[in-house]
Amino acid sequence: QVQLVESGGGLVQAGGSLRLACAASGRTFSDYAMGWFRQAPGKEREFVAGISWTGSTTRYSDSAKGRFTISRDNAKNTVYLQMNSLKPEDTAVYYCTASRSRFVSTNSYDSWGQGTQVTVSL
Repeated sequence: QVQLVESGGGLVQAGGSLRLACAASGRTFSDYAMGWFRQAPGKEREFVAGISWTGSTTRYSDSAKGRFTISRDNAKNTVYLQMNSLKPEDTAVYYCTASRSRFVSTNSYDSWGQGTQVTVSL
């Protein structure tokens, strides 16, 4: 199992930016892919972005493409989600997750953080 702790959420106006961070421990960080999901009130948790074990491959949801960037620093055991041009519909709890695999996917994740709230106001 991997322990994950997110940070960086908060309240921002539409059009603004936030950078989420997730610190991992408990397993060799560079051995697995990482991802970000989000869950808005009344909705199912959805995939936002994923990054492979080396950081060479990334994948985004349609809603995140062009606005969000996932990255990782294996020396710091940390994955990031840079979110730009935020919209009210991006309001959700954002979860960091670690994969069972080295390769990015939308559904191979088995460890989850507690989540961090992102609220985007008009």
